[in-house]
Amino acid sequence: MLHAIKMHHTGGPEVLSWEEYDPGMPGPGEVRIIHEAIGLNFIDVYHRTGLYPLPSFPVIPGLEGAGIVDALGEGVHEFRQGDRVAYAGLPLGAYAEARCLPAHRLVKLPEEISAKDGAGIMLQGMTVRYLIRGCYEVQPGSTILVHAASGGVGSLMCQWASHLGAVVIGTVGSAEKAERAKANGCTHPILYQTEDFVSVVRDITGGRGVDVVYDSVGKTTFMKSLDCLRPMGTMVSFGQSSGAVGPFDVSVLTAKGSLFLTRPSLMHYTQRREDLLDHARDLFEVVVSGAVRTKVLQEYPLKDAAQAQTDLEARKTSGSTILIP
Repeated sequence: MLHAIKMHHTGGPEVLSWEEYDPGMPGPGEVRIIHEAIGLNFIDVYHRTGLYPLPSFPVIPGLEGAGIVDALGEGVHEFRQGDRVAYAGLPLGAYAEARCLPAHRLVKLPEEISAKDGAGIMLQGMTVRYLIRGCYEVQPGSTILVHAASGGVGSLMCQWASHLGAVVIGTVGSAEKAERAKANGCTHPILYQTEDFVSVVRDITGGRGVDVVYDSVGKTTFMKSLDCLRPMGTMVSFGQSSGAVGPFDVSVLTAKGSLFLTRPSLMHYTQRREDLLDHARDLFEVVVSGAVRTKVLQEYPLKDAAQAQTDLEARKTSGSTILIP
């Protein structure tokens, strides 16, 4: 019998239960895949705690994985048994040894990219793609601020933005993470625990401010991030690892320089099949070319998902983390 991690209610890591599970046969328009690797992401924690409400229980969490097509449902013509595939996004259900899901949410994984790397980059990598192409068009000469620059999204963004010719400023929590961010193309890592990142950003930019801030931290960085922007700069709030941003008076955007603010989601940017394929294609191109290097830094057995999420919340992980069925 196969197994999966199930949640019967929200709460701490202890609600993640290793249970027997039968994925069944794929229905019309679906495929069944055998997972080789599963991605771990902060949104999994948000679902577990109830910060992002789930419609019903029990539920298998997880939004990202890579594996082999095992069975095809009626009407599926784009894939064949044995195809190497990867995915990121709804529906939930990745924390399982095998699963069925709609074929239109899958993409074929290039031979040059391993299943482990595929599971480690799909959600984070396509997130970077919409952040630097959809929310704000990063170009040669752009100056950007990336919070959590040594994290999963941050590590990929530093590389990709640097490849595009941007000046990358990033906040990190330790000297070790600063070195890792530098190796990934972050020109100016800032140790936010000992330095005021607003003052450092203003010094680096000669008082001008950055073109765009990418903030996955939320509550503790949001207001200060606005102070880092140039007039008519863009604030992209795409996560809340420190907690949700509180009620906000939009007139502050005017007072601080007619700023733009967006709270985007990968699910919207890849909702259409053609957009999903565009995001995956651009991600795979920069990875295969070597412009963006992928490296899974932590692996956990799937049955130890509770420990993996505990370490993620405690900032004990860097870069990409995967679960192995």
